[in-house]
Amino acid sequence: MNNIILFFLQVLPPAPEGVGSVLKSATEPVRFKDINWMDKLHEWGDGLINFGVRVLLAILIFFVGKFIIARLTKLLHRILLRRDVEGVAATLLNSIMVAVLYLVLGIIIVSTLGVKSVSFAAVLASMGLAVGMALSGQLQNLAGGVIIMLTKPFKIGDFIEAQNVTGEVKAVTFFHTRITTVENKVIYIPNGALSSGVVINYSQADRRRAEWIVGVEYNEDFERVRSLVMQIISEEERILTDPAPMVELYKLNTSSVDVIIRAWTQTENLWPVYWEINRRIYTEFNQAGIGFPFPQLTLHQAKAR
Repeated sequence: MNNIILFFLQVLPPAPEGVGSVLKSATEPVRFKDINWMDKLHEWGDGLINFGVRVLLAILIFFVGKFIIARLTKLLHRILLRRDVEGVAATLLNSIMVAVLYLVLGIIIVSTLGVKSVSFAAVLASMGLAVGMALSGQLQNLAGGVIIMLTKPFKIGDFIEAQNVTGEVKAVTFFHTRITTVENKVIYIPNGALSSGVVINYSQADRRRAEWIVGVEYNEDFERVRSLVMQIISEEERILTDPAPMVELYKLNTSSVDVIIRAWTQTENLWPVYWEINRRIYTEFNQAGIGFPFPQLTLHQAKAR
Protein backbone atom coordinates (compact mmCIF):
# COMPACT_ATOMS: atom_id res chain seq x y z
CA MET A 1 0.00 0.00 0.00
CA ASN A 2 2.81 2.40 0.91
CA ASN A 3 4.53 1.66 -2.39
CA ILE A 4 1.39 2.59 -4.31
CA ILE A 5 1.07 5.92 -2.46
CA LEU A 6 4.78 6.73 -3.10
CA PHE A 7 4.27 5.93 -6.79
CA PHE A 8 1.38 8.44 -7.14
CA LEU A 9 3.30 11.10 -5.22
CA GLN A 10 6.19 10.75 -7.69
CA VAL A 11 3.99 10.75 -10.80
CA LEU A 12 1.55 13.56 -9.89
CA PRO A 13 2.75 17.14 -10.46
CA PRO A 14 3.48 19.28 -7.44
CA ALA A 15 0.54 21.23 -5.96
CA PRO A 16 0.39 24.96 -6.61
CA GLU A 17 1.81 27.28 -4.02
CA GLY A 18 -0.57 27.98 -1.15
CA VAL A 19 -2.87 25.02 -1.76
CA GLY A 20 -1.32 23.02 0.99
CA SER A 21 -1.97 25.69 3.57
CA VAL A 22 -5.58 26.02 2.46
CA LEU A 23 -6.14 22.28 2.62
CA LYS A 24 -4.52 22.16 5.99
CA SER A 25 -6.73 24.95 7.34
CA ALA A 26 -9.78 23.32 5.84
CA THR A 27 -9.07 20.00 7.44
CA GLU A 28 -8.27 21.43 10.84
CA PRO A 29 -11.29 21.23 13.21
CA VAL A 30 -12.94 24.50 14.18
CA ARG A 31 -12.76 24.90 17.90
CA PHE A 32 -15.84 26.27 19.72
CA LYS A 33 -13.83 28.77 21.76
CA ASP A 34 -12.25 30.26 18.63
CA ILE A 35 -15.67 31.44 17.21
CA ASN A 36 -16.27 35.18 17.50
CA TRP A 37 -19.87 35.12 18.62
CA MET A 38 -20.31 38.92 18.49
CA ASP A 39 -19.42 38.94 14.80
CA LYS A 40 -21.76 36.01 14.20
CA LEU A 41 -24.62 37.78 15.99
CA HIS A 42 -24.03 40.94 13.95
CA GLU A 43 -23.96 38.87 10.77
CA TRP A 44 -27.19 37.05 11.66
CA GLY A 45 -28.88 40.29 12.69
CA ASP A 46 -27.96 41.97 9.42
CA GLY A 47 -29.32 38.92 7.53
CA LEU A 48 -32.60 38.96 9.44
CA ILE A 49 -33.05 42.69 8.92
CA ASN A 50 -32.32 42.32 5.22
CA PHE A 51 -34.81 39.43 4.90
CA GLY A 52 -37.46 41.31 6.90
CA VAL A 53 -37.13 44.33 4.62
CA ARG A 54 -37.52 42.04 1.60
CA VAL A 55 -40.64 40.45 3.10
CA LEU A 56 -42.21 43.85 3.83
CA LEU A 57 -41.35 45.02 0.31
CA ALA A 58 -42.87 41.82 -1.15
CA ILE A 59 -46.11 42.40 0.82
CA LEU A 60 -46.24 46.00 -0.39
CA ILE A 61 -45.66 44.88 -3.99
CA PHE A 62 -48.47 42.30 -3.64
CA PHE A 63 -51.10 44.84 -2.53
CA VAL A 64 -49.97 47.45 -5.06
CA GLY A 65 -49.97 44.81 -7.81
CA LYS A 66 -53.44 43.61 -6.77
CA PHE A 67 -54.72 47.18 -7.01
CA ILE A 68 -53.14 47.64 -10.46
CA ILE A 69 -54.60 44.32 -11.69
CA ALA A 70 -58.09 45.38 -10.59
CA ARG A 71 -57.68 48.70 -12.45
CA LEU A 72 -56.39 46.97 -15.59
CA THR A 73 -59.29 44.49 -15.47
CA LYS A 74 -61.83 47.33 -15.35
CA LEU A 75 -60.00 49.08 -18.19
CA LEU A 76 -60.13 45.89 -20.30
CA HIS A 77 -63.83 45.53 -19.54
CA ARG A 78 -64.53 49.08 -20.79
CA ILE A 79 -62.46 48.49 -23.93
CA LEU A 80 -64.35 45.27 -24.70
CA LEU A 81 -67.67 47.06 -24.23
CA ARG A 82 -66.64 49.79 -26.67
CA ARG A 83 -65.57 47.11 -29.16
CA ASP A 84 -68.93 45.30 -28.81
CA VAL A 85 -67.23 42.08 -27.76
CA GLU A 86 -69.70 39.33 -26.80
CA GLY A 87 -70.10 38.31 -23.17
CA VAL A 88 -68.46 34.90 -23.65
CA ALA A 89 -65.31 36.39 -25.20
CA ALA A 90 -65.22 39.15 -22.58
CA THR A 91 -65.41 36.64 -19.71
CA LEU A 92 -62.71 34.39 -21.16
CA LEU A 93 -60.34 37.25 -22.05
CA ASN A 94 -60.80 38.70 -18.58
CA SER A 95 -59.89 35.35 -16.98
CA ILE A 96 -56.79 34.98 -19.16
CA MET A 97 -55.61 38.52 -18.44
CA VAL A 98 -56.06 38.13 -14.67
CA ALA A 99 -54.13 34.82 -14.68
CA VAL A 100 -51.23 36.27 -16.68
CA LEU A 101 -51.01 39.41 -14.52
CA TYR A 102 -50.99 37.41 -11.29
CA LEU A 103 -48.27 35.15 -12.74
CA VAL A 104 -46.13 38.22 -13.50
CA LEU A 105 -46.83 39.58 -10.02
CA GLY A 106 -45.74 36.27 -8.47
CA ILE A 107 -42.46 36.33 -10.41
CA ILE A 108 -41.76 39.88 -9.22
CA ILE A 109 -42.49 38.95 -5.60
CA VAL A 110 -40.26 35.85 -5.72
CA SER A 111 -37.43 37.90 -7.24
CA THR A 112 -37.84 40.51 -4.51
CA LEU A 113 -37.44 37.81 -1.86
CA GLY A 114 -34.02 36.99 -3.32
CA VAL A 115 -34.74 33.91 -5.42
CA LYS A 116 -32.61 33.98 -8.57
CA SER A 117 -34.62 34.37 -11.75
CA VAL A 118 -32.71 31.57 -13.51
CA SER A 119 -33.45 29.09 -10.72
CA PHE A 120 -37.06 30.23 -10.54
CA ALA A 121 -37.46 29.86 -14.31
CA ALA A 122 -36.07 26.30 -14.16
CA VAL A 123 -38.44 25.39 -11.32
CA LEU A 124 -41.35 27.04 -13.15
CA ALA A 125 -40.57 25.12 -16.34
CA SER A 126 -40.41 21.83 -14.44
CA MET A 127 -43.67 22.58 -12.68
CA GLY A 128 -45.26 23.57 -15.98
CA LEU A 129 -44.25 20.28 -17.56
CA ALA A 130 -45.55 18.27 -14.63
CA VAL A 131 -48.80 20.21 -14.42
CA GLY A 132 -49.26 19.98 -18.20
CA MET A 133 -48.93 16.20 -18.11
CA ALA A 134 -51.26 15.90 -15.13
CA LEU A 135 -53.88 18.23 -16.60
CA SER A 136 -53.83 17.10 -20.22
CA GLY A 137 -57.62 16.80 -20.18
CA GLN A 138 -58.00 20.33 -18.85
CA LEU A 139 -55.88 21.64 -21.73
CA GLN A 140 -58.57 20.31 -24.05
CA ASN A 141 -61.13 22.28 -22.05
CA LEU A 142 -58.96 25.40 -22.33
CA ALA A 143 -58.79 24.97 -26.10
CA GLY A 144 -62.56 24.43 -26.11
CA GLY A 145 -63.04 27.75 -24.34
CA VAL A 146 -61.00 29.50 -27.03
CA ILE A 147 -63.10 27.79 -29.74
CA ILE A 148 -66.31 28.95 -28.04
CA MET A 149 -64.94 32.49 -27.92
CA LEU A 150 -64.10 32.45 -31.63
CA THR A 151 -67.16 30.63 -33.02
CA LYS A 152 -69.69 32.28 -30.65
CA PRO A 153 -72.39 29.56 -30.63
CA PHE A 154 -74.04 31.36 -27.70
CA LYS A 155 -73.61 34.38 -25.48
CA ILE A 156 -74.14 35.16 -21.82
CA GLY A 157 -77.86 35.04 -21.03
CA ASP A 158 -78.81 32.66 -23.87
CA PHE A 159 -81.02 29.67 -23.14
CA ILE A 160 -79.31 26.59 -24.58
CA GLU A 161 -79.42 22.80 -24.54
CA ALA A 162 -76.15 20.86 -24.56
CA GLN A 163 -74.77 17.66 -23.06
CA ASN A 164 -78.29 16.69 -21.86
CA VAL A 165 -78.49 19.97 -19.92
CA THR A 166 -80.94 22.81 -20.59
CA GLY A 167 -80.54 26.23 -19.00
CA GLU A 168 -79.30 29.81 -19.17
CA VAL A 169 -75.62 30.55 -19.79
CA LYS A 170 -74.19 32.50 -16.86
CA ALA A 171 -70.42 32.50 -17.49
CA VAL A 172 -67.64 30.95 -19.57
CA THR A 173 -64.38 30.43 -17.65
CA PHE A 174 -61.04 28.82 -18.50
CA PHE A 175 -62.26 25.23 -18.32
CA HIS A 176 -66.03 25.24 -17.79
CA THR A 177 -69.24 26.94 -18.88
CA ARG A 178 -71.65 27.66 -16.03
CA ILE A 179 -75.35 27.09 -16.76
CA THR A 180 -78.35 27.66 -14.50
CA THR A 181 -81.35 25.42 -15.18
CA VAL A 182 -85.00 26.37 -14.80
CA GLU A 183 -84.95 24.57 -11.43
CA ASN A 184 -82.14 26.96 -10.39
CA LYS A 185 -79.50 24.22 -10.47
CA VAL A 186 -75.99 25.44 -11.28
CA ILE A 187 -74.26 23.05 -13.71
CA TYR A 188 -70.66 23.25 -14.96
CA ILE A 189 -70.10 21.80 -18.45
CA PRO A 190 -66.46 21.19 -19.60
CA ASN A 191 -65.60 23.47 -22.51
CA GLY A 192 -63.99 20.61 -24.45
CA ALA A 193 -67.20 18.58 -24.57
CA LEU A 194 -69.30 21.71 -25.14
CA SER A 195 -67.24 22.92 -28.11
CA SER A 196 -67.23 19.50 -29.82
CA GLY A 197 -70.84 18.52 -29.11
CA VAL A 198 -74.27 19.59 -30.31
CA VAL A 199 -75.53 22.91 -28.89
CA ILE A 200 -79.15 24.02 -29.34
CA ASN A 201 -79.53 27.78 -28.84
CA TYR A 202 -83.15 28.67 -28.10
CA SER A 203 -82.42 32.40 -27.73
CA GLN A 204 -80.51 33.13 -30.92
CA ALA A 205 -83.58 33.56 -33.17
CA ASP A 206 -86.09 36.30 -32.38
CA ARG A 207 -89.09 34.15 -33.40
CA ARG A 208 -90.11 30.59 -32.49
CA ARG A 209 -92.82 28.26 -33.72
CA ALA A 210 -95.18 26.66 -31.23
CA GLU A 211 -96.91 23.40 -32.01
CA TRP A 212 -99.95 21.66 -30.51
CA ILE A 213 -101.43 18.25 -31.36
CA VAL A 214 -105.01 17.91 -30.15
CA GLY A 215 -107.04 14.73 -30.43
CA VAL A 216 -110.81 14.84 -31.05
CA GLU A 217 -113.38 12.10 -31.38
CA TYR A 218 -114.02 10.41 -34.74
CA ASN A 219 -117.60 11.70 -34.95
CA GLU A 220 -116.52 15.36 -34.76
CA ASP A 221 -116.65 17.66 -37.81
CA PHE A 222 -113.08 18.67 -38.64
CA GLU A 223 -114.10 21.99 -40.23
CA ARG A 224 -115.98 22.91 -37.05
CA VAL A 225 -112.92 22.09 -34.97
CA ARG A 226 -110.65 24.02 -37.34
CA SER A 227 -112.89 27.10 -37.26
CA LEU A 228 -112.94 27.17 -33.46
CA VAL A 229 -109.14 26.78 -33.22
CA MET A 230 -108.56 29.60 -35.73
CA GLN A 231 -110.86 31.82 -33.70
CA ILE A 232 -108.87 31.07 -30.53
CA ILE A 233 -105.58 31.83 -32.32
CA SER A 234 -106.88 35.08 -33.85
CA GLU A 235 -107.84 36.35 -30.39
CA GLU A 236 -104.31 35.81 -29.06
CA GLU A 237 -102.41 39.05 -29.79
CA ARG A 238 -98.99 37.55 -29.13
CA ILE A 239 -99.31 35.13 -32.07
CA LEU A 240 -97.82 36.53 -35.29
CA THR A 241 -99.81 36.72 -38.50
CA ASP A 242 -96.70 36.32 -40.68
CA PRO A 243 -96.00 33.43 -41.06
CA ALA A 244 -99.69 32.60 -40.92
CA PRO A 245 -100.95 30.04 -38.35
CA MET A 246 -101.82 26.57 -39.60
CA VAL A 247 -104.51 24.09 -38.50
CA GLU A 248 -104.59 20.74 -40.33
CA LEU A 249 -105.73 17.15 -39.86
CA TYR A 250 -102.52 15.48 -38.73
CA LYS A 251 -103.22 11.80 -38.13
CA LEU A 252 -106.01 9.24 -37.93
CA ASN A 253 -104.94 7.66 -34.70
CA THR A 254 -106.17 4.51 -32.97
CA SER A 255 -108.76 6.23 -30.79
CA SER A 256 -108.70 9.82 -32.03
CA VAL A 257 -108.45 12.18 -34.95
CA ASP A 258 -105.31 14.24 -34.29
CA VAL A 259 -105.33 17.91 -35.30
CA ILE A 260 -102.00 19.76 -35.58
CA ILE A 261 -101.78 23.48 -34.82
CA ARG A 262 -98.72 25.59 -35.64
CA ALA A 263 -98.25 29.28 -34.91
CA TRP A 264 -95.32 31.69 -34.65
CA THR A 265 -94.55 34.07 -31.80
CA GLN A 266 -91.68 36.08 -30.36
CA THR A 267 -89.14 33.91 -28.57
CA GLU A 268 -89.81 35.44 -25.16
CA ASN A 269 -93.56 34.79 -25.57
CA LEU A 270 -93.31 31.13 -26.61
CA TRP A 271 -94.16 29.41 -23.36
CA PRO A 272 -96.79 31.93 -22.12
CA VAL A 273 -98.59 31.58 -25.47
CA TYR A 274 -98.26 27.79 -25.40
CA TRP A 275 -99.88 27.49 -21.95
CA GLU A 276 -102.60 30.02 -22.78
CA ILE A 277 -103.65 28.27 -26.02
CA ASN A 278 -103.74 24.94 -24.18
CA ARG A 279 -106.07 26.43 -21.58
CA ARG A 280 -108.30 28.09 -24.20
CA ILE A 281 -108.63 24.89 -26.28
CA TYR A 282 -109.58 22.81 -23.24
CA THR A 283 -112.14 25.36 -22.02
CA GLU A 284 -113.79 26.23 -25.33
CA PHE A 285 -113.85 22.69 -26.70
CA ASN A 286 -115.81 21.63 -23.64
CA GLN A 287 -118.17 24.60 -24.00
CA ALA A 288 -118.73 23.77 -27.69
CA GLY A 289 -119.35 20.09 -26.93
CA ILE A 290 -116.26 18.85 -28.77
CA GLY A 291 -115.19 15.68 -27.01
CA PHE A 292 -111.65 14.66 -26.20
CA PRO A 293 -111.12 10.97 -26.89
CA PHE A 294 -109.57 8.41 -24.59
CA PRO A 295 -108.28 4.91 -25.30
CA GLN A 296 -111.17 2.49 -25.75
CA LEU A 297 -111.39 -1.25 -26.25
CA THR A 298 -114.44 -2.87 -27.89
CA LEU A 299 -115.09 -6.54 -27.14
CA HIS A 300 -117.26 -8.65 -29.44
CA GLN A 301 -118.68 -11.87 -28.02
CA ALA A 302 -119.23 -14.62 -30.50
CA LYS A 303 -122.58 -16.41 -30.37
CA ALA A 304 -122.51 -19.97 -29.21
CA ARG A 305 -123.30 -22.47 -31.96
